[in-house]
Parts: sequence; C-alpha cells; structure tokens
Amino acid sequence: MLYAFLIVLAIALGLAIALYFQIKAGHKQADEQRQLLNDYQHRVDEQQKLLDDYRALEKNFDNVGEGYEQALLAFEKMEEEQAKNKKAYDAMEKRASSLQDQCARYEEFSAKCREVFGPALNEILSIAKSTGNNKLASLVGKISDMDDVDGQVAIGRTDNILVSQVADEAIAASGVDKITYLKFDKQVDPVAAATMLSTNLNKSVRALSHLLDNALKFTTEGTVTLKVAVDMDKMQAIYTVEDTGAGIEEAEREHVFEPYVKLNQFFDGQGIGLTVARSIARRLDGDVVLDDAYEGPGSRFVLTLPI
Repeated sequence: MLYAFLIVLAIALGLAIALYFQIKAGHKQADEQRQLLNDYQHRVDEQQKLLDDYRALEKNFDNVGEGYEQALLAFEKMEEEQAKNKKAYDAMEKRASSLQDQCARYEEFSAKCREVFGPALNEILSIAKSTGNNKLASLVGKISDMDDVDGQVAIGRTDNILVSQVADEAIAASGVDKITYLKFDKQVDPVAAATMLSTNLNKSVRALSHLLDNALKFTTEGTVTLKVAVDMDKMQAIYTVEDTGAGIEEAEREHVFEPYVKLNQFFDGQGIGLTVARSIARRLDGDVVLDDAYEGPGSRFVLTLPI
C-alpha cells in the first residue's frame, strides 16, 4: 500500500514538474511572441513614418518642380532681355566709338586751325593797333574769345612789360575812358607802375578789357574804377575793377562765370566775357574772382596775374 502511494506520489510529482516546465516554456514563448509582435509593430510604425516622409518629399518635389519651371521661364526671359540689352549696348558702343573718332578728327582740325589762324589773328591785331582801327581789333578779339571759352592749354608768358601797360591797353580796347554818361577813375600804385610783368600781353589785355566791358554794361551812371597794384609777397599783379551798377545777386555769383550766362538779356553780347576772362587768367597761372566782401553799390572783380 505504501509502495503504491509512493509510486503515485512520484508520478504526480513528475507530472507537476513536467507541467511546471511546460508552463514556464509557454510563458517564455508568449514573451517572445509579444516581443516579436512589438518588433513587428515598431517596424510597421517606421514603415508608416517612411511612407509619410516619402509622401511629403513627393509633395515638396512637385512644388519644387513647379518652382523650377517658373525659374526656368524667368531665366529664359532674362536671357532674352540680356540679349536685347547687349545688342543695344553694342550699338551704343559702336556709336560712341564713331563719335570719339569724329571728336578726335574735330580736335585735330581745330588744332590745325589754331596753328594757322592764331598767328594770323595776332598779326591782324598788331596791324589794327598800329593803325588805330579799334573796330578791327574788337572783331579779332571776339574771334579769339571763342577759342578761349573752354581753353585748356596753358598760355605762354612770352612778354615782359610793365604792370601798368596791361591796364593802359585794356582801357583803350574797352573805350571806358571815352564814355560820357559815367566817370572813369584809374588808380595805379607807384610800385605797380615801376614793376615788370611776365605775361602774354594780348591775352592779359583781353581778360582785363572783358572786366571793364562788364562794368560798363551794368553801370548806367556813377563810376567805374580800375585799381592797379602789386603784392610782392605773393608775386602778383592785381587789377581791381569796381562799378556802381546794379550788382550781382548772391545766387548768381558763381553762375556769371559759366559760358553764355546773361544776367540781363537787354545787353548785347554772348554772355562769355567773364568766362573768357577767367579762362585766360587761369591759363596764365592767375585768376579772376568776384569779390564777395565788396559791399557796393555795384560789384568788384579782381584779376590776378603772376609777376
């Protein structure tokens, strides 16, 4: 009886142990299956994410494609515009080159004319002065003025004369001392009367006579004064022309030296007198300025020439 019980107990214990291991194996297998299921779900999620990313990229690619087409059309249009601009630029460049060639020919012709007419005009001016033909001298001066409006070439200072000689010849050329409706006053400093000046006599006289002519135009009554002095520190001859005329407004004080500017259209002339005077003076290493400090009435112009 006891042996039978032990045998049954042993069998039951073996079955229990076998069942335990079977259950444990089942739990392990279930855990593995859950892990496999989790891994599978993770892969499904990743695939879904990849699919979503692909669809987003596909959509962006479509947008990029549209943008690329628009950019391509814009680029083609820019190329067409660039081709048109280049064609226009080439035409303008060709025209500019042609104009430059023409300007070069004109300048060459002008230089040759100066070589021919310059000495001839000087000779005619000498004859006019020696014969006292003031009209001819005035005509020669006007022709010479056109060359001096925008002259760039320095003028040779080949004449050695007294400072006062420029004043005397400018007075004679302008006729300011012959005018009856106003008073002309010449004031020459004794030192200036005895000082020598290295200049171009004809051009210096022309510059100063333009200042005197300008004073005559704007002075209907009163006085025109010419002062001649020297500044030995600066080595300059100074010719000052003052008038009691209408004066010049502040806004116009620099414009008066621009070519063809006329402050009063009722007066004769081309509006180049002051332009020519300054051009000549500067090409002789001097200058012409409007004295802003002059309180008037009228105006004061100052011509300076190096001694």
